[in-house]
Amino acid sequence: MHTRRTALAALGGLALTHPSFAQSGFPSKPLTLVVPFAPGGPTDAMARTLANAIKPIVGQNMVVDNKAGAGGNIGAEYVARAAADGHVMLFGTSGPLAINQSLYAKINYDPLTSFSPVIQIGHLPNVLVVNPNVPAKNMAELVAYAKANPGKLSYASSGNGASSHLAGVLFNLKTGTDIQHIPYKGTGPALNDLLGGQVTMSFTDVLTALPHIKAGKLRVLGVTAGTRSAALPDTPTLMEQGLKDFDVSVFFGIVVPTGTPTEAIAKLNAAFVQVLQLPEVKQNLAAQGLEPTTKTSPTDLGAFMRREIAVWRDVVKVSGAKVD
Repeated sequence: MHTRRTALAALGGLALTHPSFAQSGFPSKPLTLVVPFAPGGPTDAMARTLANAIKPIVGQNMVVDNKAGAGGNIGAEYVARAAADGHVMLFGTSGPLAINQSLYAKINYDPLTSFSPVIQIGHLPNVLVVNPNVPAKNMAELVAYAKANPGKLSYASSGNGASSHLAGVLFNLKTGTDIQHIPYKGTGPALNDLLGGQVTMSFTDVLTALPHIKAGKLRVLGVTAGTRSAALPDTPTLMEQGLKDFDVSVFFGIVVPTGTPTEAIAKLNAAFVQVLQLPEVKQNLAAQGLEPTTKTSPTDLGAFMRREIAVWRDVVKVSGAKVD
């Protein structure tokens, strides 16, 4: 009788697992979600939110493994060389999945041929902010001021080749301005000098900028994404203000090694889609600044990555940025 009760209890536990996972044999062991950056950052926080919520759906733990270095390349290369069985995934961003191929002199993987896409998670919008001393209230006024006062404006970035650097390159290209780039070693020092007036503007993520915008210490001129930010719903995008195809938000996507069975990819995609609909997950990701996407199929992510790689290839070339 005791044995029968134990068996029934075990079967009851299986009811928590999505039927397709319980019946397929995949996953057959704990899953690993590789984050190619150090613990504690926004990418790490988002990955842990998803990993913590997915176990009841897939019936296995998902371990977050931080493999930082080389702008995300070390973690990406690790996943590219992992067994192609669906148990090891990369929680990638714009860097390792789109920009780094053009930026780094040597890279030991190809984002399009080394990986199979699973799902796009969403994007973290950047904003164009200026020191309040800049007499511009919108993008058109900023462009006019920059052209009338050559050499007077400068933009801070978190480093050569960072998205905050390349956003400025793209802005200069599309507006015909020549705003000087001032690279820093990280977002913190760049922000401090922007607040202090040593530089006049920056393209930075909305979470970093928001408290300073609310305090009146920075003025936001636009969102640098395809849609407005939920955190700043009254702030128009630069595209709304006439800057065509200007989307320099940081995207997040999950990929697996090329050769992973399509059945495993389909099941992982379905599981992540389900996780992303959970109210607690939605709330946590929104608090982390993530803007969700409705395009969640593997094909959607693959097409998006191809477009991003092409855009950033041209921008990196113009910028002259190169990392050894």
